[in-house]
Amino acid sequence: MEPNTLLDALLDEAGISRVGLAAHINLAARARGKSTSYDHSSVIRWLKGQRPRDIIPDLICDILAVRVERTLTHEDIGMGAEPTTQPATALGGFIDRSTALWRGDEQQRRDLREAPVITGLPAVGPVWEWENPPEDSDVSRRGTLRVGLTEVSVLRAARSHYEQMYRKAGGVATRARVVRFLAADTAPLLRGSYNDTTGRELHRAAGGLVAVAGICAYDSDAQGLAQRYFHQALRLAKASGDRAFGGYVIALLVNQSLFMREHRQAVAFAEAGLRTAGRVISHALACDLYAMQAKAYSRMGDQAGAHRCMTLAETEAGQIRRDEEPAETGYVQAGLLEANMADTLMRLGDTAPAEHYAAEAVATQTHERGRVHRLATLADCQVRGGDAERAAATATGVLDVMQGMESQRLNDRLVKLRRTLSGVRSAATAAVVEQIDDTLRIPL
Repeated sequence: MEPNTLLDALLDEAGISRVGLAAHINLAARARGKSTSYDHSSVIRWLKGQRPRDIIPDLICDILAVRVERTLTHEDIGMGAEPTTQPATALGGFIDRSTALWRGDEQQRRDLREAPVITGLPAVGPVWEWENPPEDSDVSRRGTLRVGLTEVSVLRAARSHYEQMYRKAGGVATRARVVRFLAADTAPLLRGSYNDTTGRELHRAAGGLVAVAGICAYDSDAQGLAQRYFHQALRLAKASGDRAFGGYVIALLVNQSLFMREHRQAVAFAEAGLRTAGRVISHALACDLYAMQAKAYSRMGDQAGAHRCMTLAETEAGQIRRDEEPAETGYVQAGLLEANMADTLMRLGDTAPAEHYAAEAVATQTHERGRVHRLATLADCQVRGGDAERAAATATGVLDVMQGMESQRLNDRLVKLRRTLSGVRSAATAAVVEQIDDTLRIPL
């Protein structure tokens, strides 16, 4: 059962408490000859996703419509006949649902934090919607707040700020900050007044921020919530008309699919990104999509598929021109491809070339978060190659770089590294395992 974030947001906008809504409903029902005894607990159940029977949704629409001064439908209050986890095709309804989710996440609602992972057709639907018509012919909107390119530039700067914070401090520490910015600063702009040209820039900038929120949710291990943010970012990409940005969001979904061991889905999503973005896709993004496809194939034991995609990734890497890349592909830094190659080859059992690529990746400068992953990959390769002493030294480097970061994904990487090192009888690795245990005892 999906939480009803729309109803929650409307209650806040209308200035009605849960007790107040229940009392208004009881009065309205009595006026229609029906006896009801709803209370705040009833409203809480509706906020959790339960749908009341009979005329109650109509009464809720009428009561809230008077307060917010506009007509409301069952869909507007989150009680449509067939609620869906996919982004609404109609842009206006989609924005209402998205901003309601941001507000609920800012309130740290447990039902959102623990939202289930979307599977099957609903997981594929947003990608299909992004790929296929209809396009948004006009994204202009009339609202009370006038929005111009100055406001859009603030959103772009915020995206860069929170991305850097994520890389340095981790998603656990960054998530609340970016979600607060979405709810308090971005939502009013999307509900404001702007023409089509400004609107497309606005949706592009908002999509970048939403993508960062999804990354932070992913890094905090709130996978169902992360999916919802990624799906929102993909719909905003479509509204912006920027296919290359949509391809970037697809890459985030591919990465999450790999984490969730949905390897065939990862391959399919990557193909969708490459196919739909077409000639407008950046070389850095194409390189990363092919590299992640190679990782997926290696996990499925498909050596030919893995090697084919590795070759394609290398070809794209040779054509990257940093001054031609969008801001979001800044994560595709020198050494990332080599780290992915090492991971792929290690999965295929090619230990020697894997270690060579991993060493190349570590020798290249990158941000702190990327360095943690590269060092951990090298340590894995060194253990598999029988060099326990060097693996222990590399693992110590992982712990040093991780100081001050709060990331569930990096902690997961530590757990895997600990498992690998524990299988080796060595005083050096035993000492590092103890240090890893001390680090993992610190709560996020």
